[in-house]
Amino acid sequence: MAEHGTFVWNELNTWDVETAKAFYAATLGWSFEGMDMGTLTYWVARVGGTMVGGIFPLASPEFDGIPSHWFAYVEVDDVDARCGKIAAAGGKIIRPPFDIPTVGRIAIVEDPTGAVVGWMTSVPQG
Repeated sequence: MAEHGTFVWNELNTWDVETAKAFYAATLGWSFEGMDMGTLTYWVARVGGTMVGGIFPLASPEFDGIPSHWFAYVEVDDVDARCGKIAAAGGKIIRPPFDIPTVGRIAIVEDPTGAVVGWMTSVPQG
């Protein structure tokens, strides 16, 4: 498992997945593997066999007004406990902790400056 407090994942949130996949395949040589998430397909980007990031499709109406952007995740030792410290430190929880099977428990938080980031307690691999 990654060390607490370190960046562990980057994800492109985009309205146009196919154009993004074509761009990164042509410019960086990435390949993509789809993961069925029930209501959407999440795309894992790879260089050779190594996972390097993901592509999350934005869809209306939940994400209306949000432009395509890269989004980062930080590994935390206990996402629920860490979220309990956010309000006292001046931040807020945008999306409370939720589970993604085989990946981990994730929360989306905002720091006091308005910057948004994901916090994740990864499922141990191996």
